[in-house]
Amino acid sequence: MKIAVLKEQAAGEARVAATPETVKKFIGLGAQVAVESGAGLTASVADADYAAAGASVADRAATVAGADIVLAVQGPDVASVAGANPGAWIVAGLNPFGERARVDAYAAAGYEALAMEFMPRITRAQSMDILSSQSNLSGYKAVLDAASEYGKAFPMMMTAAGTVSAARAFIMGVGVAGLQAIATARRLGAQVSATDVRAATKEQIESLGAKAIFVEKVAGIEGEGSGGYATEMSDEYKAAQAELISSHIAKQDIVITTALIPGRPAPRLITDAQIASMKPGSVIVDLAVEQGGNVEGAVAGEVVVRHGVKIVGHRNVPSRLATDASALFSRNLFNFLSAFWDKDKGAPVLDEEIGNAIRLTQGGKVVNERLLG
Repeated sequence: MKIAVLKEQAAGEARVAATPETVKKFIGLGAQVAVESGAGLTASVADADYAAAGASVADRAATVAGADIVLAVQGPDVASVAGANPGAWIVAGLNPFGERARVDAYAAAGYEALAMEFMPRITRAQSMDILSSQSNLSGYKAVLDAASEYGKAFPMMMTAAGTVSAARAFIMGVGVAGLQAIATARRLGAQVSATDVRAATKEQIESLGAKAIFVEKVAGIEGEGSGGYATEMSDEYKAAQAELISSHIAKQDIVITTALIPGRPAPRLITDAQIASMKPGSVIVDLAVEQGGNVEGAVAGEVVVRHGVKIVGHRNVPSRLATDASALFSRNLFNFLSAFWDKDKGAPVLDEEIGNAIRLTQGGKVVNERLLG
């Protein structure tokens, strides 16, 4: 069983899919591990560190040759894995909806593509969930990005020269990223409030010391979807929420939006008119900018100014904390493969519950129900 670890090809991608820690663990299972030269440099991991952990380090062709499993952060092009064994697993964040042509190419080449972002949100799969591990870092980094762009201090400061008021921070969308954003903004001393369409998050918000901003007594809310994800809201809820948010957002210094719906464009949470109501110098960080954005006027990869308000739209936020993001991502991959490792076969064997959820291609065909519907 040979496991290949590729150097990432996507522009701006600094993470790596394995670390010396996980290389040692894979070798402990009986696997051979090959790492493409330079794969870990942008995540502060030298080739020598991989070699010391027991991996072979070579160019891409030699790394992939004869591989049974190929690990990556973002899905590699089919040409990059040429030379892998027939039926080899491609295990990565594959962006199945946004990169459907690449998924089709994996099928045509006979590879079995496993999309880690399709991992079901069940208890036994928590340690394998790349979305949660990476979103946690995104929420943290979003607050630091906001603090960097904001022209004032976050905490209240009482000095001989006078008092500096605490910044007001509003978190929209309280999943993993939002909860970490709340905690981080609180640590920096901001007055924090938060909202979400899922009523169950109110207690979580308040447990972190933030104020929950919720629409009350509105029928037809559909906020809780399967697997704990948010889903579409009713029209009545949208109207009530817009009114509530408009009055609240005008008083905020920092706003961080995190709302995503799997397989669909990000919901629009903040309009141009709401941006115009904010004080000049305020900052909005849109963590959903690559999926269309929660904020009107947000631009992926840029910091723009509208009505005197900075709108931060950094791409691939976890990659901006590449060392920690790589450590967590690589552990997710190891936890996944090791959980299904068959000692007799010397290879992982997936069960139906998780296998059917994440498997995109098999036997030359696209087989995932979410892509066939």
